[in-house]
Amino acid sequence: MNDDKPESAWRSRGFLPHFDQPSLVQSLTYRLHDAVPDSVVQSWKAELAWVASLQREEPREVKLRKLIARYEDSGHGACWLRDARIAALVEDALLFFDGQRYRLIAWCVMPNHVHALIETEEAWPLAGIVHSWKSYTAHSANQTLGRSGDFWYREYHDRFIRDEQHLVKALAYIEENPVKAGLVAVKEEWRWGSGWWRRAEEGRE
Repeated sequence: MNDDKPESAWRSRGFLPHFDQPSLVQSLTYRLHDAVPDSVVQSWKAELAWVASLQREEPREVKLRKLIARYEDSGHGACWLRDARIAALVEDALLFFDGQRYRLIAWCVMPNHVHALIETEEAWPLAGIVHSWKSYTAHSANQTLGRSGDFWYREYHDRFIRDEQHLVKALAYIEENPVKAGLVAVKEEWRWGSGWWRRAEEGRE
């Protein structure tokens, strides 16, 4: 992320990719550092008999992921993303390199975590993309809030989209998250997500 202020423009307009392309479609979630404390995660791991060799999609891993998602949606921690200034900052960062380093398909900025669905480019690995989002927004958000210290949790969760059916489910999950969390009645009402943008774009046509 450079020092210029991110511009708000959804270049890709959310059109879905075709799976005959070499680029990867990834669904990812990253959260504020205090959204789910490590002590909570560690206790869940113990309850689920966590082992070092646990593989993705194993029932225990899936259950842990659902527990974390439910905890996040409960609104724990400082929830700095409730602040419209910070939510706008994060959304602008997602939009800034849309169409250049990746294609942004869907997103949602929740009070204490962020979901994004992107189609990556070979020259821009996912880890670098997420790092640029987090480092830029952490610095700017701390300045805005007049604070210092950790802003984002150090890790993030990502899942490769297997097929078109998986893509549709992932997109629906992301855009419906504010509804599921009881923040709005319909996804189009949540200002900090692609559901709102889709309606806004349709109104311009």
